Amino acid sequence: MARYNVSCYHDKPMGFFYNNSNITSDEWDRTQLILVQCAGSICCCFILAANAMIIAAVVTNRRFHYPFYYLLANLAASDFLAGIAYVYLMFNTGQISRDLTVQGYFFRQGLLDTSLSASLTNLFVIALERYISIMNWKVHSNLTKRRVTLLIALVWGISIFMGAVPSLGWNCICSLDLCSTLAPIFSRSYLIFWSVSNLVLFLIMVAVYLRIYIYVMKKTVVLKAHTSGSINRKRTPVKLIKTVMTVLGAFVICWTPGLIVLLLDGLNCEKCDVLKFKRWLLLLAVLNSVMNPIIYSYRDEEMWTTIKNLMRCVRSGTRRQRSSRANIQRGSGRETTSSLKENIAEDSKVSTQEMLKS
Repeated sequence: MARYNVSCYHDKPMGFFYNNSNITSDEWDRTQLILVQCAGSICCCFILAANAMIIAAVVTNRRFHYPFYYLLANLAASDFLAGIAYVYLMFNTGQISRDLTVQGYFFRQGLLDTSLSASLTNLFVIALERYISIMNWKVHSNLTKRRVTLLIALVWGISIFMGAVPSLGWNCICSLDLCSTLAPIFSRSYLIFWSVSNLVLFLIMVAVYLRIYIYVMKKTVVLKAHTSGSINRKRTPVKLIKTVMTVLGAFVICWTPGLIVLLLDGLNCEKCDVLKFKRWLLLLAVLNSVMNPIIYSYRDEEMWTTIKNLMRCVRSGTRRQRSSRANIQRGSGRETTSSLKENIAEDSKVSTQEMLKS
C-alpha cells in the first residue's frame, strides 16, 4: 500500500501532469479565451437548440415513427451531449485546466469521449439498419420498437463505458513515462487503441455504404429497363441513403484528422508537434455537431417542414401567453373600474337619501 502511494499521483493537480508532458505555456491568453468562449457559446447554443428540435420533430410527427428516424433522433441526442461537453470544456480550459483535479479532468474528457462514441456507434447501427432495409428493397426495416429501444440502450451503454475506460484504470497516473502529450493523464497505449478502433469503424461503415450504393445503382438500372413508374415510388430509400452518407462523410472529414493526430501522439512521434493542431481539431469537432442538424433539415423536406411547424407553435405559444396576460390585465382593469363605478353609485344614493330625510 505504501508503494502504491509513492508511485501514484492521484492527489496531484493537473498542472503537475501538464509539466510532466512538457506543456509549460498556456494555450490561450485571456483575450483569446474570452473570444473563444463567446463564439463557442453561440455555436453550442445552436447545437443544443437545433438537435432538440430534431428530437422533437421525430417525437411529434407520426411519419417519423420508424427505426431509421428513431436512430436519427438518437444521433441528434449524441450531438446534444456533445454541445454540453463543449460548453463544459470551454469554461474549464486554459489556466483553469491546470487547477483541475484528476477526477475533474476525467469527467471533462469523459463527456467528449462519450459523445464521440455515441455518434460513431449510432452511425454504425444506422448503417446496419440501412443495409438490411435496402437489401430487401424497402424504405424502412422490420425492426420492432423493442429491438430499436434495445439498440439505443446498447449504444449508450457502450459509449458510457468507452468514456469511462481511462478513469477505470487505463491511464498513466502511476507510470508518468507512459503519459501522452494531448491528454496528460491518458496513456499512449489507450490513445492508440482509441484512434485505431475508430478508424477501423470508419472503414467498415464506408465499405457498407459503398456496398449499398452499388446495389442501389444496379437495382435502378434493372428497374429502368422494365418500368419507369416503379422507380418514382422507390426513390425514398435512396434519399435516406444520401442523407446518411452525407452525415457520415461530414463525420469522417471532421474527425479523421483528430484521430490521426491522436494516433501519432500514441506512437510517441517526437518530430510531430501535435499540440499545434489541437485548437483546429477542436474547431472541426464543433463544426461537425453544427453541420449535422443542417444536413437533416436540408436533405429531408418533411423534417424541415416539421421543424418550421414546431417553431411556429413556439411563437404562437408565446403570443398566446402574452395575449392571455393582456386579457387578464384588461379584465382586472375592467373589474376595478366597474367596482369604482358601483361604489360611486352607492355613495350618491346614500347622500340623496340623507338629503331627503333632512
